Amino acid sequence: MSILPMPGPSPVASRVLPIDRLRAFLTALVVAHHAVLAYHPNAPKPPATLTGGAMIWAAFPVVDAVHMAGADLFVGFNDSFFMALMFLLAGMFVPAGIARRGGGGYLRERALRLGLPFAIGAGVLAPLAYAATYTQITAMPTLAGFASQWLALGKWPAGPAWFLWVLLALAALAVFANRIAPAWAATANRLLFGDGQRPVRAFLALVTASALVYVPIAMLVDPSRWDSFGPWFVQTARLPLYLLYFVAGAALGSHGVDRGLLAADGKLARRWVLWVNLAPCAFAGLVIVFLMMLGALQKGDAPGLRALTLFAFVLSCATTSFALLALFVRKLRGPNRIWDSLAANAFGIYLLHYPIVAWLQYALLAAPLSGMAKGLLVIVAGLAASWVATAALRRFAWVERVIGRGGARPASPGTQDVRLGTC
Repeated sequence: MSILPMPGPSPVASRVLPIDRLRAFLTALVVAHHAVLAYHPNAPKPPATLTGGAMIWAAFPVVDAVHMAGADLFVGFNDSFFMALMFLLAGMFVPAGIARRGGGGYLRERALRLGLPFAIGAGVLAPLAYAATYTQITAMPTLAGFASQWLALGKWPAGPAWFLWVLLALAALAVFANRIAPAWAATANRLLFGDGQRPVRAFLALVTASALVYVPIAMLVDPSRWDSFGPWFVQTARLPLYLLYFVAGAALGSHGVDRGLLAADGKLARRWVLWVNLAPCAFAGLVIVFLMMLGALQKGDAPGLRALTLFAFVLSCATTSFALLALFVRKLRGPNRIWDSLAANAFGIYLLHYPIVAWLQYALLAAPLSGMAKGLLVIVAGLAASWVATAALRRFAWVERVIGRGGARPASPGTQDVRLGTC
């Protein structure tokens, strides 16, 4: 998920502030998502050892005995859209980034700002988070004992850093596409969004394309399955969907982040109330169809309901994405120091929050609190601690160069600040 200086006037032109703030909002959702997983009513029991079979603990580093009411719906809602929308926002600034730096320069910049954080996130921060898992399940935990189990896995769970390597791979693919077909993003914009003045047409195009790239593969591959090679983890069935949303973001970026579909006075933004009300309706439909599918699967395979559930997923994903784009473009444009600071530190928050959240959950295991109280406490404390730690680290010039905006200049008419595309 890029960053700004400490609190003060934002150097980013106001016309991209809505996108910057939406990215920051999604980063905060990621923190909240991971914070409540320990209190999910369907969370698995802690494993006997890290090497004791299925690695479901990689998704639930710490599991508490108390549950948080509504955590399952909150997690399900987030999972239905937020990573796809992250890829869309990241893709928005790809055309400007390649145009500004050239293909080689753009990839070097991406390698620094995505590759290095991935190495740190996967190599240091993820093991630090999963050390909390080991500590929870081990009577007398030791560093040597954790290292022994960790290295015996044969894999290297990367935690949320997986997003960074996939984004880097997509950036390389975008550079390749630009070399063989320089107008690829503009062509995608015409196909998906047209002139940007017909949001319903754009929405239907995105839903149709999403269904075509996601439903067939998710019918063949378990949608919850993660494949990996070393630390390179990815949710296999969703990779085509993430690619599509990345291309959709680049398509929007080719036209101008403040124009067409994302214009502040455009039809999408003016009808933000409609889209915001449609989003929970689409998610409710997904939940209903999903429950119907679970009931049918108890009696045997139900391919029709499985396909319908997958379609409901892409429909909910697109609806919530359009709703948030409309809301932020229309309503979150004015000056706000808190939003700007959150946006400034969002990339660092994304990187740092996972071990912070895991150890907060571990620290609260014996606390005589309800699941709701623990979940809210971990959300607030996890976000605050990650925020403060990022702001402190960014005072070092070399850290700022990697996860900050450094010498980013205000965007002038017709350009975008490509550093916003980090996450």
